[in-house]
Amino acid sequence: MMTKTVNVPGISCGHCVATIEREVGELDGVASVSAEQVSRKVTISWDPDTTDWVVIERHLEEINYPPEA
Repeated sequence: MMTKTVNVPGISCGHCVATIEREVGELDGVASVSAEQVSRKVTISWDPDTTDWVVIERHLEEINYPPEA
């Protein structure tokens, strides 16, 4: 299992948190997603044998919550 925490400046409300957790959580191989409104951080755990970070990062961009580089 891999885990990564990223800054996502676009998080501004509870709806943002719910959207990120739901959308990213539905990706194959993603075990858990925790988004925080105050810190604007997202922590994601995933199975590297099923998916990789590039797929997750691209999905965050597609749902309009791109992580900071």
